[in-house]
Amino acid sequence: MTELLNLEPELETFEPWQLTAFSAALTERMYPNFALFSRLVEFGDAAKLRQVLDGVWDSLTGRAGKMNFEVQQEAVEANMPDLEEFDMYGAWPALDAVVALNATLSCILEKDLTAATSIGQLSRECVATFLEVTEGDDQLSDEELVKLINTHDLMLAEDDFREEVIERLRGQKTPTAEFVSSLRELARNEGVSNIGISDED
Repeated sequence: MTELLNLEPELETFEPWQLTAFSAALTERMYPNFALFSRLVEFGDAAKLRQVLDGVWDSLTGRAGKMNFEVQQEAVEANMPDLEEFDMYGAWPALDAVVALNATLSCILEKDLTAATSIGQLSRECVATFLEVTEGDDQLSDEELVKLINTHDLMLAEDDFREEVIERLRGQKTPTAEFVSSLRELARNEGVSNIGISDED
């Protein structure tokens, strides 16, 4: 129920580090969706995913130490909830967050534009699905539902956030520690995810 984003024109001029930073920022904003699901249903290892995502951020400033992202990809994939096993909506955004982290690692390993653009699309679809589940009803036509989704505050915030990340990256030549820290703080959004939930007390 959401339009396809064409992020390639905006991202194709990006350096590999910028693609990774874009991916990490969107993943960071989705992470609370997994953390909350993990705690509520006692599934997976949110601390492990946090550690891997922290390692991605550290890698941008050359402080990654010896984190082997290829090995970490297996650990990330092990945390993907099976939607057939969990008959609840919360499994969907949780899965989206893990898929985004996995794609971020692909972005690092393969320096792949496609991985970064797919995360942009995934994050937007995550918001659209949430709105369809929570605010859509049978009385709405497809057209009305699309309008509701595209004009909703959460979707506007999603689009604004993505554009802000792109804008900041476009104006930055090198990944200084200060820049990466400020981008990470923006993405953390005080612990509130792209669908407006938090796993913090």
